[in-house]
Amino acid sequence: MRRQAASGAAGDAGRAAARVADSADCTRGRSPCPCRLIDFCAVWDAGVFLASAARQGAPSGVTGRRLNEAETLNSVREDQFQRLEAARPRGLGHGARGPVLRMAGPPPPWACTAILLCALSLSGAIEIPMDPSIQNELSQPPTITKQSVKDHIVDPRDNILIECEAKGNPAPSFHWTRNSKFFNIAKDPRVSMRRRSGTLVIDFRSGGRPEEYEGEYQCFARNKFGTALSNRIRLQVSKSPLWPKENLDPVVVQEGAPLTLQCNPPPGLPSPVIFWMSSSMEPITQDKRVSQGHNGDLYFSNVMLQDMQTDYSCNARFHFTHTIQQKNPFNLKVLTNHPYNDSSLRNHPDMYSARGVAERTPSFMYPQGTASSQMVLRGMDLLLECIASGVPTPDIAWYKKGGDLPSDKAKFENFNKALRITNVSEEDSGEYFCLASNKMGSIRHTISVRVKAAPYWLDEPKNLILAPGEDGRLVCRANGNPKPTVQWMVNGEPLQSAPPNPNREVAGDTIIFRDTQISSRAVYQCNTSNEHGYLLANAFVSVLDVPPRMLSPRNQLIRVILYNRTRLDCPFFGSPIPTLRWFKNGQGSNLDGGNYHVYENGSLEIKMIRKEDQGIYTCVATNILGKAENQVRLEVKDPTRIYRMPEDQVAKRGTTVQLECRVKHDPSLKLSVSWLKDDEPLYISNRMKKEEDSLTIFGVAERDQGSYTCVASTELDQDLAKAHLTVLADQATPTNRLAALPKGRPDRPRDLELTDLAERSVRLTWIPGDDNNSPITDYVVQFEEDQFQPGVWHDHSKFPGSVNSAVLRLSPYVNYQFRVIAINEVGSSHPSLPSERYRTSGAPPESNPSDVKGEGSRKNNMEITWTPMNATSAFGPNLRYIVKWRRRETREAWNNVTVWGSRYVVGQTPVYVPYEIRVQAENDFGKGPEPDTVIGYSGEDLPSAPRRFRVRQPNLETINLEWDHPEHPNGILIGYTLKYVAFNGTKVGKQIVENFSPNQTKFTVQRADPVSRYRFSLSARTQVGSGEAVTEESPAPPNEATPTAAYTNNQADIATQGWFIGLMCAVALLVLILLIVCFIKRSRGGKYPVREKKDVPLGPEDPKEEDGSFDYSDEDNKPLQGSQTSLDGTIKQQESDDSLVDYGEGGEGQFNEDGSFIGQYTVKKDKEETEGNESSEATSPVNAIYSLA
Repeated sequence: MRRQAASGAAGDAGRAAARVADSADCTRGRSPCPCRLIDFCAVWDAGVFLASAARQGAPSGVTGRRLNEAETLNSVREDQFQRLEAARPRGLGHGARGPVLRMAGPPPPWACTAILLCALSLSGAIEIPMDPSIQNELSQPPTITKQSVKDHIVDPRDNILIECEAKGNPAPSFHWTRNSKFFNIAKDPRVSMRRRSGTLVIDFRSGGRPEEYEGEYQCFARNKFGTALSNRIRLQVSKSPLWPKENLDPVVVQEGAPLTLQCNPPPGLPSPVIFWMSSSMEPITQDKRVSQGHNGDLYFSNVMLQDMQTDYSCNARFHFTHTIQQKNPFNLKVLTNHPYNDSSLRNHPDMYSARGVAERTPSFMYPQGTASSQMVLRGMDLLLECIASGVPTPDIAWYKKGGDLPSDKAKFENFNKALRITNVSEEDSGEYFCLASNKMGSIRHTISVRVKAAPYWLDEPKNLILAPGEDGRLVCRANGNPKPTVQWMVNGEPLQSAPPNPNREVAGDTIIFRDTQISSRAVYQCNTSNEHGYLLANAFVSVLDVPPRMLSPRNQLIRVILYNRTRLDCPFFGSPIPTLRWFKNGQGSNLDGGNYHVYENGSLEIKMIRKEDQGIYTCVATNILGKAENQVRLEVKDPTRIYRMPEDQVAKRGTTVQLECRVKHDPSLKLSVSWLKDDEPLYISNRMKKEEDSLTIFGVAERDQGSYTCVASTELDQDLAKAHLTVLADQATPTNRLAALPKGRPDRPRDLELTDLAERSVRLTWIPGDDNNSPITDYVVQFEEDQFQPGVWHDHSKFPGSVNSAVLRLSPYVNYQFRVIAINEVGSSHPSLPSERYRTSGAPPESNPSDVKGEGSRKNNMEITWTPMNATSAFGPNLRYIVKWRRRETREAWNNVTVWGSRYVVGQTPVYVPYEIRVQAENDFGKGPEPDTVIGYSGEDLPSAPRRFRVRQPNLETINLEWDHPEHPNGILIGYTLKYVAFNGTKVGKQIVENFSPNQTKFTVQRADPVSRYRFSLSARTQVGSGEAVTEESPAPPNEATPTAAYTNNQADIATQGWFIGLMCAVALLVLILLIVCFIKRSRGGKYPVREKKDVPLGPEDPKEEDGSFDYSDEDNKPLQGSQTSLDGTIKQQESDDSLVDYGEGGEGQFNEDGSFIGQYTVKKDKEETEGNESSEATSPVNAIYSLA
């Protein structure tokens, strides 16, 4: 069983205690109080009040005095608690006596007001309380609460707002000046002022030019007690002028020569952001050789042939209009001795010589010459820049003469070409120089830096609230370079021209007030300025005459746990400052001293609550104008404690276990008992039963093993008790008497002792505990250190169960504490009590961090990570890491930075290039060994398209695809993605997606049919995603040009086409017409009598009837006599067309009344002659129809 101390909150005392910070620490006579009173409310919202929270910002002397008092209080309290621990019942934990009071909820509405008002009772320099009743009663000069920035730039497309807000009682009125002259708002219809505010609104909806209102504005807030001024606000309208039109000739440059492309953006307000892109809006890749300067120009340290592959356009982005203007692009023409841009030469170890470029020593492109100077204002960023040309590209290094660069605020930018020092101070002035070097030589440029300063506050004047007859002072101290001048004003007018005041004395930067009266109320302005800027501060002097009044609710009830510390607060207000006294149960003696302590802000602290402290406490505030009082009722409650705690148990699987937890608590408080398993809330399953004073587990299983914690809590405090449950598997029947005895885990070892103390070793000796019928097999020695992971125990070493002394090897600079755990077959003992501490001396690290990696999280960075070293490998204080990196296979200098964490991100890197990385450990005793070099890579990007994508069709059944790897993988290729789809005319099949390994560059597609074509799209993939795709189509199949074959092979497809259906309908209609004509002809056919007198005798083959007439009717439904149908559907003329012309000559033929033919019949020519003279062209179906008819 392991007992844990209860954490007793202060309960209702916690809700009332600490409502008012110890504002006595703010007291500084009648001078302004620098307390940060807002910190109290912030601490309250967090739910914890620390006594030190109210001391922030107090003067050092006062803070030291209060800390000494707090230390004395703590020492007395600790001594009392040590005596109490032996006498009081078990169960009250140390948490109940700590100096931290937990808040039961958010602060009451008066809490933040109270902290202001209790401070008001002790000092004159505070704000008027926010309590509405006080705000409405107390007079207050104006105070500016909100105003526009000094340099106010506005968007010309919007209405103009110039802010000016102020508070005061009575509410102030407002007026403005423009360019130091009264600004008459009523005469300009576009200008208005917001209601109950001084904010100007200039409306352009009805027209007007914003530029007409540019100038310097100042706001005046006035009531009958004074006038407050805003800063002088310079109003400017944003400008984004257009880029001048220009025609740029191609820039001709020799390969290897330096080049500067000037941007010269149009002057904007504010200045635009400059960046370079191609005309196709692709960003220009920048590196050590090609980069943009701070002035916006693009610098080429040396031009290479590949620089011609794109054009270069300068872009300007304007802030207010959110527009980007693009300059006409520059086109480069590079003259070279090696006209072929062979990509293999880019990685050549001596790329320039391989391309025939002469090597040159460095020279500076910017700044020019060997020396220059630069001025910077204090608090701003200093940016120094050096850009050099040369072949190979020079490396840039930065130095400061007579000292080191400020490592905490200096960083390198633009590939080491720029040095930025943030938040510059006077000690950053001096001479800096940049060194540009390559293998041909080096050159340096010296920059003399001068640090000036606009005025900054040393002591800003604060509002001063005094009682009649009191003294006070306003202090206005500022510094700058050059030294600023100080000008005092009162109510907006120079102090020299104000009416004389015998109670006021001006002494340089201080105004002293003596024996102030109601007539002394005014608002004072302090204006301090030099050539670089100015500061303007308002501070009013208010004289109040207010009787005491209480601010907290009356008759509060405070409940607190026995033996706790509590604080009773009585926030009050009055002027002159009231005195406060406390009384208990109406007794006449003032409570102060012994168990009570009254703070200067009026709070009463009871250091240790006892039963006899219960009762009614009265606070009385008194000044010359009267008195006020309030009462607080204090109730003392008994602590919650577990008097029968759960015991450690060992149980067999399947048995029942009961863990007891019996609690004693104050009957007036509501008790709640809950259980934790392994410090997590316990889920009560159907195998468990939770009762008021116990937890029962039925059918114990292996998963039930662990620690169980009983938590007994009320709304004011809680108590904890923990036990461990060990579950054993079924065991065989014992075979001897010792085995029959119940076995248990060993008792904890005891009496740990450290001997043979050496620099790197120590001997630990212990006395074993009882083995509980199971021999001890092992001892585990654990250690804890208090620097990196205090309170966390780590395994140090393991020893056989037969020893009780061992020599332990130690690491440098570790404050060790040891404990021992005994182990037998049942389980582990409880840890022994810790040994005394032993600190080893420090030394430089003997190893470096492991698992160093360099991987890109974005395409333009590389994140360097490592596993941080633990306490036993730090070897000294202030462990840190020196991170170095540089491009692999280059001769550039190492970049380095000191890091306290376990990661560093290198920015502005090219896409997926190798870097050499080193991470070295360092502490205050020195550096670790030289680290190993690890190869890392910057971030990956999308790959370019695969090269030489080829589609071949060896036959009508397969299509072969082949390709080469992308020219620019931009990372590690993880595969290829092929998408293809079959199509035939306008019909498109379903898309098919294939993924291949990065090594596969061939694929064969099995065609679904020999007619359809295929469209292929192939792209490469990296971790970032799929890159640009290349698209090809399969060639047309050989039979696609033969309509008949195409039709035959695609009957199912053609049959569904509209044109084919229409054609078939037309053919069917034509056949139907032919059948109708044949039927009509047959019905009109018959015997035609012929004259007996004939010119030519008939042949034997001529058909005739006995009566000498010819029969022209069809027999057996044969086709029309004298015609035949060709394969294409046309009708050809045979030997005898059934035409009347063939039956007679000229016009001699006659018809009878019945329509029969009468006349001479002329015999046709022989069949052979007829065939010989017949036309070779087939007659059309229409002609055939007419001839048949």
